[in-house]
Amino acid sequence: MPNVKKAELLEGVVHMPSPVRHTHHGLPHGLLARWLGDYVRATPGAQLSIGATLRLVDENEEPQPDLVLFVLPPSGTARIDAEGYLVGPPELVVEVAASSAASDLDQKLRIFHRAGVSEYLVVRVEAAAVDWFVLRHGTCERLPADPRGILRSEVFPGLWLDGPALLRAEDPGMCAAVQAGVRTAEHAAFCARLARSPAPEP
Repeated sequence: MPNVKKAELLEGVVHMPSPVRHTHHGLPHGLLARWLGDYVRATPGAQLSIGATLRLVDENEEPQPDLVLFVLPPSGTARIDAEGYLVGPPELVVEVAASSAASDLDQKLRIFHRAGVSEYLVVRVEAAAVDWFVLRHGTCERLPADPRGILRSEVFPGLWLDGPALLRAEDPGMCAAVQAGVRTAEHAAFCARLARSPAPEP
């Protein structure tokens, strides 16, 4: 479709986006992009993608999530095809939900679960809530926060999110959490493991 910047194919139906507000989408989206960027800079072998279409297993499903964090091939669960698309389930999908909250927590959660996405993070702006789901033994479960509201990824060691800081739009708090995470022994071991992975085929 000409002049269309974003359209998602979800369970065989094309969805067009609503107008996007700065406070309800643009600002939290930017904060999350900087947060993930901090992690990627400290984690060779991990890569961030913003607003890219995912080609999942089912040809009727091509979502275009806000943010994706994945491990580069051949170590990760997704690959980059000859056209430059990300194919298969990435390790982490992130969505900022305002008017789309119902879809993000129902239809998209179901789609990403079915596709094998390991973790799915949804920021529900109007509800002032952060939901982080992790796929365990074929079941999606909520990732619990610690008493300070810090959420810790199980797939990406050291990827720590200060949920209350995000909801207050406090970038320094988010930065401090991820910087503390990438200084851990678990993150160092993860980076060492990625460094030992075979180089991708040309």
